[in-house]
This record gives sequence, structure tokens and C-alpha cells, in this order.
Amino acid sequence: MDTVCHGKQWDVLLAEQSNGFIDGALPYLIGNKFGLRYILQPQLTQFSGPWFNHHPLTGDPAEFEHHVGEQLVAQLDALNTRICLMHFSPSITDWLPFYWHGYRQTTRYTYRFDPLPLPEQLESLADRGRKRQLDEVRTTYTIDRNVGSEEFVSLHNEYWERRSGEDLLSREFQLRIIDTARTRGQGLIYGLRDKSGTLVAARFVVFDSSCAYALLSAMRPDTLRNSMTLLVWALLTDLHGKTQAFDFEGSMDAGIEHFYRSFGAKQTPFFKVYKCRPSLLDRIIR
Repeated sequence: MDTVCHGKQWDVLLAEQSNGFIDGALPYLIGNKFGLRYILQPQLTQFSGPWFNHHPLTGDPAEFEHHVGEQLVAQLDALNTRICLMHFSPSITDWLPFYWHGYRQTTRYTYRFDPLPLPEQLESLADRGRKRQLDEVRTTYTIDRNVGSEEFVSLHNEYWERRSGEDLLSREFQLRIIDTARTRGQGLIYGLRDKSGTLVAARFVVFDSSCAYALLSAMRPDTLRNSMTLLVWALLTDLHGKTQAFDFEGSMDAGIEHFYRSFGAKQTPFFKVYKCRPSLLDRIIR
């Protein structure tokens, strides 16, 4: 949160026992614009929502999560924001305490390998079209497993300026995220270079011991359309042993959804949970 909320205000709500033991937590980014206080997802943060500290004395898991959830939601409402929006981790399958307090929910989807398959299993999981594309790209490009941060960000900026006129992520923000992850040994940038050595495509992934997340990608306009297939394949292979799962981070877009699914990744639902005050804002946020 320090990294993705740099220069902004963030905090965490705690559900505590009388002895100070933490039963649950809810980190959040809070801001104010045009006189409206809001809680939204930080940039490049796919999931937030509650964390539950299950332990042998918690008893029934559902009852425990409802009890802790009620405490967290009560504190969340006390912040008196006009808009509150969070994307819960796929591990959170029960949002009832939020529903009981007037929140709404929309189901969204990501695509995951959980657990991460063995490298030799990848080919059997992917569809035939994806495997054909690998052969084509391998003869055209070489993989660079140590692309520099500055070179990647320049490619990313150029990519989004061509697509939409601007990159919504500032150069400083991207470099801070990448350098922080790499310093901690939790970030990888893999790229493809043509025969002249030019970087034509790249993908940035962060990971911990539980899961890897595909955060950013970019390519040049004249790059083979299927170049990202080779990058994803290399990352999935090399991440084995470093983490347990891989999250493609979406998408609800039909074309992107098909690309991720074609690797054999599993469609995985997660909750978009939100509340708006007054109700007129509900139309805007939806």
C-alpha cells in the first residue's frame, strides 16, 4: 500500500479482541475530490477487501467471518464516504456483512492457474491455436529475461499513447512499482527482441509465495500479434517453484478473456462491492 498509494492517504481498519489480538483487517485508499470523500481501488491493485485471521479458536469459519465482517463494515461506514468501491480477492466468497449494511455487489472474472502447472503440463493445457503461435514467434524473436525498468516504461508509455492518447499511469508511478518489486525480489520483466535487438514487447509480473500477478504489458505496433504468447509461456515456466498460482488479472473484455482462457487458465469469479451516497451516485459508479 505504501508503494501504490504513494502521495495519497491510506489506512487500515482492524477487528480486535479485548486482549489486542487481531481477528481481521481492511486496508483502504481514501481521497477527496469536488467535496466528495471516496474509497477506491489503488492503481494496479486488482484486489483489496477484508482479511480474516483464522485460527484454531475461531470455531465455525462462516460465523467468524460474519462477526469480524460486521466490525469492519461498521468502521467503514463511520468514515462517511460518498463512494466506497472495493474488489475482493477471489478467496472471499461471502460478502453478507456488506450486503446487510446496504452494499451492492457485481461479479467480475479473472483467469487463474491455481495451482501453477508444471512446465511440461503447459502445452497439454493450451488450445492448439496457442501452440501453433509459439512456433511462429520463437523463430522471429528472442526472450530477454532482464529488461531494464526505464526501457519497459518507455515502451509502455508509447503503447498507450498510440492506443488512447495518453498513459494513465505516470512514469514515476510505474518506475516506483517496478523498482520496489525488483528490490524485494518479487518482480520480473520479460521482453522480446527482434534480430536488431529492439525491444518489441514486454510484460511485468509481481509475485509472492502465494500468487503471481500480470500487471503491465506493452508492444510495438509492427510486432507479431501473437508475441505475448511466448512471453506468457516463458513467465509461467520460470515462475514455477517461486509461487503457487498465477493470476492474469482479468479481463471482462471478450478478446482479452479469450486470450487468457486459451492457455488453459480457469475462469475465477471475484466480487466488486460498492455503496454510494446519495443513491444518484450509484448510476455513475455502475
